[in-house]
Amino acid sequence: MKLRCLTLLLLVTLCPARDVKVTTSHELHKAAANAEPGDRLILSGGPFRDIHLQGLRGTRDQPIILQGGSAQQPASFRGGKTGIQLSRCQWLELRFLDIHGAQWNGINIDDGGNRDQPAHHITITDCSIRSIGPKGNFDALKLSGLDHFVIRRCRFTGWGGSAIDMVGCHHGLIESCHFEGKEGFSQNSGIQLKGGTSDVAVLANDFHDAGLRAINLGGSTGLQFFRPHVGEHEAEDIEVAGNRIRGSDAAIAFVTSRAGHVHHNTIHLPEKWVLRILQENADHPFKPVCDGVFESNLIILDQRVRTHVNIGPGTAAETFTFRNNVWFDLSNPPRKPVLPGKVIDEVHGENPGIDLNAEDPASSPPTHPRLNKVGAHAYRAEP
Repeated sequence: MKLRCLTLLLLVTLCPARDVKVTTSHELHKAAANAEPGDRLILSGGPFRDIHLQGLRGTRDQPIILQGGSAQQPASFRGGKTGIQLSRCQWLELRFLDIHGAQWNGINIDDGGNRDQPAHHITITDCSIRSIGPKGNFDALKLSGLDHFVIRRCRFTGWGGSAIDMVGCHHGLIESCHFEGKEGFSQNSGIQLKGGTSDVAVLANDFHDAGLRAINLGGSTGLQFFRPHVGEHEAEDIEVAGNRIRGSDAAIAFVTSRAGHVHHNTIHLPEKWVLRILQENADHPFKPVCDGVFESNLIILDQRVRTHVNIGPGTAAETFTFRNNVWFDLSNPPRKPVLPGKVIDEVHGENPGIDLNAEDPASSPPTHPRLNKVGAHAYRAEP
């Protein structure tokens, strides 16, 4: 009897994962309902739209994979309200999806409304989300109650609210993605981290006119949407490093957040401000935005920026630290930035030597030997 049980256990353990080919929305819903850890759902045909999948549960060693054929032959999602919504999922990978023209969201990942049981361990790679909205609070990638996630090598073009909007998300990485605004879309922000979001790194991405605020550390969230509960700030412990940010009204905004660390980024020609320090959520007695660090960044600006740092009422801007940044004003090189808080070893008035005639000056490394250790090109991720 023991031998029979052991044999059955081995057969179950060694049962190979399946490749399930899917060509219609009906087939996708059916395949997802029967998916087991390690299964790979391969999408072709289509286009797909308004897909809502719930409870997909892979494991650490055998995640469930939902993918198109390849980066060159992605699965096509077109139109509808939402391209694909995933609720209460864990250990799931999305690859090679192209989502275009959804009215509400391109991809929506959530915890199904259970704030104490987040979705977790979800990876999104080599996906494209385009033309979402076009106007209003409609996000390309909406994440609510998601922990332990990776978003890598994805492309976002044209959206209404945020390209990536995070509400109550934790322990995440957004890396090597491209964000580009599109005419006719409202694009409030590129990446927004709010509603109790913490411990997220935004690393080595490219932003090109990616919203009014390219990266919004914090925000203004209804109290009922915080996850897992309402704390003292909208966001905490966010790292922003190695990014190239071109255009936008402001490259960076700290909004009702704490301990944001913004370093080794290249900021090229913002429209109004380099960064903003704001306290926006009046629905709760949050503590003031505080303890931000802005260091080793390379900032190229011109006469459009009249105020380097926009400081709103009710903030603790005096707790911020500005260290070892290089500021170069093309229209008035001697101009010195006016900065709050602790200011250490700031450099201004020296041309860093980037190629301003390059197609993408933000990608051009400084040639000045004393200034070449700042900006995105100098960023090195920790091992």
